[in-house]
Amino acid sequence: MARAAARYVCQSCGAAHPRWSGRCEACGAWNTIVEEAPRESIPRGLGAAKGKHGRKLDLQPLAGAADATPRLVTGMAEFDRVCGGGLVSGSALLLGGDPGIGKSTVLLQVAARVAGKAQCIYVSGEEAIDQVRMRAERLGVADAKVKLAAATSVRDIVAGLEEIEGPAIAVIDSIQTMYVDTLDSAPGTVAQVRASAQELIRLAKRKGLTVILVGHVTKEGLIAGPRVLEHMVDTVLYFEGERGHQFRILRAVKNRFGPTDEIGVFEMGERGLAEVPNPSALFLGERNTETTGAAVFAGIEGTRPLLVEIQALCAPSPMGTPRRAVVGWDSGRLAQILAVLEARGGLAFAGNEVYLNVAGGLRIVEPAADLAVAAALISSLTDRAVPRATVLFGEIGLSGEVRPVGHLATRLKEAAKLGFAEAWIPKRRPGTQPAGKAPASGAGESGIAVREVEHVRDLIAAFQDLARAGQWSPLGTPGGAQGRRGALPGRA
Repeated sequence: MARAAARYVCQSCGAAHPRWSGRCEACGAWNTIVEEAPRESIPRGLGAAKGKHGRKLDLQPLAGAADATPRLVTGMAEFDRVCGGGLVSGSALLLGGDPGIGKSTVLLQVAARVAGKAQCIYVSGEEAIDQVRMRAERLGVADAKVKLAAATSVRDIVAGLEEIEGPAIAVIDSIQTMYVDTLDSAPGTVAQVRASAQELIRLAKRKGLTVILVGHVTKEGLIAGPRVLEHMVDTVLYFEGERGHQFRILRAVKNRFGPTDEIGVFEMGERGLAEVPNPSALFLGERNTETTGAAVFAGIEGTRPLLVEIQALCAPSPMGTPRRAVVGWDSGRLAQILAVLEARGGLAFAGNEVYLNVAGGLRIVEPAADLAVAAALISSLTDRAVPRATVLFGEIGLSGEVRPVGHLATRLKEAAKLGFAEAWIPKRRPGTQPAGKAPASGAGESGIAVREVEHVRDLIAAFQDLARAGQWSPLGTPGGAQGRRGALPGRA
């Protein structure tokens, strides 16, 4: 019998190659190809059943009444919001995040809160039971009825969870440490991660358990292992945040039972993660009235309106190639906004270094932040501050036009609730404007004054008005600006 050929599998995307190479041709990653056992020697799961044939499918019509999905409310409002209202029985949830961001902490707190409603099993493959108990004492949940186990064998975990009856939650920390004993590859490889997750998800669907898998992330911020893992589970959550900030953002990037891109905000303290019911007020709590280069963006994260401050700094560059640094936003989007302001608005950023930061450690992916970013850049370039009680939102196209965005009333209502008096918004389409409202300015929805911006030239004109009101020399005509300190030729 001929010897089976070895398989070389990429640990990033799962692509198989006939021979080893330094770079994966499928995903382009370097040094991720590892030799695994031959395909013929890899059993299917924990063991394939012999002598069984397929059953005839019970086909059902599309029309019919669907039962509401039962949910288990954990009692942690921010976590329930991200999950779509609570945990669904028989579902699999994947939680990823950077090391030390607080994944194990938040799941232990969730398990402690829901322990009185359902059985909670916390299986740790990275820590001993005493280490988990020490964390529970620090969080103040040592008396919770949570059952602990330290195991890495999927066969043992499945055998232990088979005996559980009724609603239950099983936390697996983490999926990269689990292994199936019928595979020859080491834990954490593509084959082990895929097989371990498959067996745990199959158990969840059969027993009606809620399985929460903790996944490590790569240096790019993605779940380590095969991307098929994200397709196998029902919900994918990412824990975001900077270690230097106390805020932690729990974001849903996939949810079969609720909205995607929903966020929950937590604050890291000495006793674990505390919920933040009003993150807008928290993100805007340390604003300075005299700071230029800052603008408040009224955004939408999932179904929640969120106000956050965007900070920009333009400084003369001593180098031939000015630096562009971005934190919390897309760097390519920043380059596009700078190009539009130069080509369509006549502002000169070529000789300046540009730094952009989203305050609080939040990451914004919404295109509606373009107008706020442009206002912050112009404010820093011209050294003229945006009015403190003003919020901005709108998408900027390549021709310089400001395009409308959704959830207009929700954004304005949230801004008015936090005490903002004016909003710079895109020009509304005919028919969407409420009756009796001024077309360009005046009182808008929720009693907040609105100023419609149709083009980036209108945004520059707004700063011209601020310059005249503050006895500053006005901006030059489009195409005549000369960069920082030259955009305003002189002070009166």
